[in-house]
Amino acid sequence: MNPTTILLIRHGETAWNAVRRLQGHIDIPLNAEGERQANALARALAAEKLDAIVSSDLQRAMQTAQAVASLHSGLRLQTEPGLRERAYGVFEGMLYQDIQQQYPDDFARWQARDIEAVMPAGERVAESFHQFYDRAIKGLHAVAERHPGQTVAVVAHGGVLECAYRAARGIQLDSPRDFQVKNASINRFTVADGKLLLDSWGEVDHLALAAMDDVI
Repeated sequence: MNPTTILLIRHGETAWNAVRRLQGHIDIPLNAEGERQANALARALAAEKLDAIVSSDLQRAMQTAQAVASLHSGLRLQTEPGLRERAYGVFEGMLYQDIQQQYPDDFARWQARDIEAVMPAGERVAESFHQFYDRAIKGLHAVAERHPGQTVAVVAHGGVLECAYRAARGIQLDSPRDFQVKNASINRFTVADGKLLLDSWGEVDHLALAAMDDVI
């Protein structure tokens, strides 16, 4: 199979991102800053030759992807549920500080990177990080298999980007996350011979340039 280029993008900011409220599978839209970021991202990718645009099926990712699609006529937005954020069970919708206070033992296992730990169920059943990692990587490979030899913009979530980075760099799942995953960042990968390879990480200059244009 010919190598596939994936431009893996985290969705723009939401109101819950801004206050550190855990989203998981709760379907939160972009806030005003997130919409600005999505538009800046779209302008940054306007000159890129894209063969497809794929998004998680949660609206914060779809809104970001749709901004990119708006500047690439003829490309229909595809959705891939396998690229959703991790399911956090009862933690979803809670502030981090409240999780720590109300579920101290589960919070401690989460922060200690126990990759098999599963949070208590809420409206949805939670996933362990190991389960989530397997799902996210499978989702990315599914995109690559559908688009061999092509360049695909994929809009997903911070957790999915973390999984991709760990897979490409060979980083153990239980090691600390010592890298940033920024909203509306562009992260370039190649999928070749069944392996995920990292080409560049954390492109965000387009966000600063857009902010300067707003001021001017």
